[in-house]
Amino acid sequence: MSEHPVLPDDETVLSNVDEDDLYKSSGKIRNKYYERELERLHQELVKLQMWIKEAGLRIVVCFDGRDAAGKGGTIHRITRRTSSRVVKVVALGKPTEREQSQWHFQRYVEHLPAAGEMILFDRSWYNRAGVERVMGFCTDEEYHEFLRAAPQFERMLMNDGIILLKYWFSVSDEEQERRFQQRSNDPKRRWKLSPIDLEARERWVEYSRAKDTMFTHTDTEDSPWYVIDADIKKNARLNCISHLLSQIEYEDTMPEPTELPPRQEDPNYERPPIEGQNWVPALYGPDTIDPNRS
Repeated sequence: MSEHPVLPDDETVLSNVDEDDLYKSSGKIRNKYYERELERLHQELVKLQMWIKEAGLRIVVCFDGRDAAGKGGTIHRITRRTSSRVVKVVALGKPTEREQSQWHFQRYVEHLPAAGEMILFDRSWYNRAGVERVMGFCTDEEYHEFLRAAPQFERMLMNDGIILLKYWFSVSDEEQERRFQQRSNDPKRRWKLSPIDLEARERWVEYSRAKDTMFTHTDTEDSPWYVIDADIKKNARLNCISHLLSQIEYEDTMPEPTELPPRQEDPNYERPPIEGQNWVPALYGPDTIDPNRS
């Protein structure tokens, strides 16, 4: 196990804690330490966000991998405490007929960051090397052209000053099957199972071969793939966020606590009666409303 950093105000160094206390027998980090580490990482993500805005950085992070590998959950944890004006998620759907006739990278270029933005692609242009290749949504010529062009496209982005990171979430077939069954049996998650996902189960080996070929052509020295062991979701989230933070140089520009100015008061101001407003029924919590509110 790697060392586990600590919250700045915590005197207990987690790396010195018995690993039996940190992890369950399954290898999953215990909730107490998971929440502590996630809170620490959220603090760092906020610092990174402030530096991105102040320094005018442009960052692109690609999240790709198997269905049900936990990409969306990791992205959700990254954005939980950040501003959507700075850290933006792009999850493109099926291309339109017009988009299908465009240069493959064109609809992704539209979402590239301006100064002071970090874009998280929940699946990226690498759809062409995965689902499009396996499901026959592109021609052989389009596929081979993508493998040739992708490193050049990424080099163009980086030469223009964009910081590019690519994460592949790797999940075992047994764990993916368990998650698929969980989604099928849970009404809250059933929407996540698309017909494409179901067919992908029948093409496991084809997807594996497509991923291997994709890595051969696009896992380059200047734009490498970083592979996340995603069989344990909480571990994967912490590992991914920690690595992302380590790949970008940033400074702590967090301001000191703000001294709030006194709130304006006017003894002549009379609030309108709250009875004349359309209040949402208080099905939860007290059903009395303080009249001194706006």
